[in-house]
Amino acid sequence: MALKFFNTLTRTKEDFSPINKKEVLFYTCGPTVYGYPHIGNYRAYIFADTLKRVLIYSGYKVKHIMNLTDVDDKTIRDSQKENKTLKEFTEFYTKEFKKDIESLNIINPKKFTKATDYIDEMVAIIKKLLKKKLAYKSKDGSIYFDIKKFKNYGELSHLVLENQKENAGGRIVKDEYEKDNIQDFALWKAWDEKDGDVFWETELGKGRPGWHIECSAMSMSNLGDQIDIHTGGVDNIFPHHENEKAQSEGSTGKQFVKYWMHNEWVLVDSKKMAKSAQNFYTLRDLVNKGINPIAYRFWLLMANYRTRVNFVWEALEGAETALKRLYGLYMELGDSIGKVNKEYQKKFKEFIDDDLDTPRALTVLWDVLKDENITNADKKATVLDFDKVFGLGFENLKEEKIPAEVEKLVKEREQARKNKDFQKSDELRKEINSLGYEVKDTAEGPRLQQL
Repeated sequence: MALKFFNTLTRTKEDFSPINKKEVLFYTCGPTVYGYPHIGNYRAYIFADTLKRVLIYSGYKVKHIMNLTDVDDKTIRDSQKENKTLKEFTEFYTKEFKKDIESLNIINPKKFTKATDYIDEMVAIIKKLLKKKLAYKSKDGSIYFDIKKFKNYGELSHLVLENQKENAGGRIVKDEYEKDNIQDFALWKAWDEKDGDVFWETELGKGRPGWHIECSAMSMSNLGDQIDIHTGGVDNIFPHHENEKAQSEGSTGKQFVKYWMHNEWVLVDSKKMAKSAQNFYTLRDLVNKGINPIAYRFWLLMANYRTRVNFVWEALEGAETALKRLYGLYMELGDSIGKVNKEYQKKFKEFIDDDLDTPRALTVLWDVLKDENITNADKKATVLDFDKVFGLGFENLKEEKIPAEVEKLVKEREQARKNKDFQKSDELRKEINSLGYEVKDTAEGPRLQQL
């Protein structure tokens, strides 16, 4: 079965066929480094990581670029609030972001690109757009993309512009704006006092780039004029990706992206998670509650990436319990590693090849661990094979040393059971639970598992 992905551009599942058969060109919209991203943001990066893992699992070489937006309205605003230079401010949050993705077992892209390193490339694209009359300079020196001049504007977001283009003569100065605000957007913003010391002296004048042009420059500089896959959250479709597509294709005359792929939102109380709404959690909130960030990754894998999910603590805690159960079953398999079970691998691949169907792929993982007709060594090999896609860290699991106090209680409980003192046995079980362990009685004797 060929890989199939849902393409936002066509709103259909399509067979995947890269431009260059030897290497997939892949760009991910990364974070704006002005604060700690919330866990909703991290769904985009876990999704992109899962997609990359599937491509590698399928035998492709992947060239993956992720941008870091270190100059825009928000980074300037908040760096000024903290009385820090833009570089000092954004470098702190860049380091924190990289720590977070490591805790989520996300494979680093081939390259992180910072917007401030690509000013010359942005200027070059804007000059092309001016020459083609797809952009124009306003009285204050700012430069805007003329959406009326680009015939395919609205193609990605499926906006119907015929009746709106007549009223689309206004301009948008802000980097982000509402979905009904279809107007010309800023490519280059002339310097004003609000920007303080953040500006570049260029052929376009003294100023700074708009947010949308940044991604075009970083993508095309590292991957070329045409790429295979571009990912991000559904909130990026409009205006960001629509604008990115327009300016990129406008400057080159070529199709910019073959497969646009977007993940859905993580909701809180059925509302979009957002910093502006103050209804969000960061990975630090999870860690402070004693929850492993990998449990959050696992929880997201339990739903299709194109399905909205509603975050509640009970659901995440349930996912962590299930993940610990998987870890426990894996640790019971012993040290020997056999061969991957081809029958289960075929089922697994069938699901992940179908637009990253991780929920059904996880059912195959459970089936492998429960199948009594497979040797433990082959189970272990099969789980490790699947985890190349899941990224749940099975290969790094180690037998934890059980505290002496817990071992002592287990022995006491076993003796109480032999004496048929079931009341004492239950009391000792509860005491063991209070120390973070669960004891299970098997034919081979008691087995311990961390809660």
